[in-house]
Amino acid sequence: MWLSDFTLVLPDRVVPNGALRLQDGRIAEIADHPVRHAGAMRGAGHTIFAGFIDMHGDMIEQELEPRARVDFPINVALAALDARLAAAGVTTAYASVSFSRGVRDGERRSFEHTSGVIRALAAARGRARVDHRIHARFDITFDNAVGVLKGLLDDGTVDLVSLMDHTPGQGQYRNLEIHIRNKAAQNGISEAEARAMVDTAMATRARPQEELLQNMRTVARMCRDHGVPLASHDDDTVDKAHLVAELGAVIAEFPVTLEAAEVATQRGLMTAMGAPNAMRGESYSGNLSAREAHRAGVLSILAADYHPAAILPAIRALATQDPDGLAGAARLATVNPAKALGLDDVGSIANGKSADLVVVDDADRVVLTLRRGAVIYSDGTLHGLPAREPAIA
Repeated sequence: MWLSDFTLVLPDRVVPNGALRLQDGRIAEIADHPVRHAGAMRGAGHTIFAGFIDMHGDMIEQELEPRARVDFPINVALAALDARLAAAGVTTAYASVSFSRGVRDGERRSFEHTSGVIRALAAARGRARVDHRIHARFDITFDNAVGVLKGLLDDGTVDLVSLMDHTPGQGQYRNLEIHIRNKAAQNGISEAEARAMVDTAMATRARPQEELLQNMRTVARMCRDHGVPLASHDDDTVDKAHLVAELGAVIAEFPVTLEAAEVATQRGLMTAMGAPNAMRGESYSGNLSAREAHRAGVLSILAADYHPAAILPAIRALATQDPDGLAGAARLATVNPAKALGLDDVGSIANGKSADLVVVDDADRVVLTLRRGAVIYSDGTLHGLPAREPAIA
């Protein structure tokens, strides 16, 4: 099957009016000119990217609890998330799930709840549109999570682990005043009430530094033993960036300061930042701007964070300042995350790779998403490719 007369965004360049031949779910041939072949799909001014790889997406929690204390069944939430990702051009997605302190059984981020989400994602993988994987976010202040994470790693159900500490006053929430204002707005409460909540969180989460370091070392060792990549989360100081590098992290996700991102890059880590940040041009928490990190040459990966539809416009925004233009910006959501996560079969338009592709029209709308050469999303404007098996029922 030929796709002809498309703009092809390859890892190192953009090919106008190129063509791809797909065979048995793979990219069999790439041409830098249109191909006149009976039955070929014609590009009509459209652009093809490699399927986007999202290494950090919080959307599953949004789908499970779309409003406070409103719980949706897991199968409903997963079906909605699967469709949402495919429509945004995401073909491989790491669902970020967390185990947190102070959460009762059954509540979001409790052991019971998060374990159920992980089991449901694992069971649905064969029927889903997107390749769903698990990104376990380890709260370093939560001792009990060490044993939970060990069990999941032993079972082979975790594909990525990140070390996080959401104690207010450091990391993502180092600016307490912004954090308090955001919490008040998100919860519909006064700033005085939000301040009391933050003070309580700081008091209950306070732990001796050596205990936190021991948890981090234990998790890092378990990840090495199981061959699972390790990421840091919200590095806000040079010292923290050095620490996670020494622990063996390969990704520094959402660095809070430029200095931390620069050290992480110097130490060989790939830095990941949110596509919404890059699209908007600023962090909602008042932290490092993804565009600033990109201009400084220390941005490696774009992640959906909380909104997968932001990936494509973020690529377009960064393409205007990338030394390699659109090809360079697209690598942030394709080639680079594949490399960081050890995904050899996806992430680029290249001969022999899986035909995970995203087709975008001239208005920058995703019109078609393919995984292994079959349609997993279509807006109905392009035709001629085989449909996939039904997604999550």
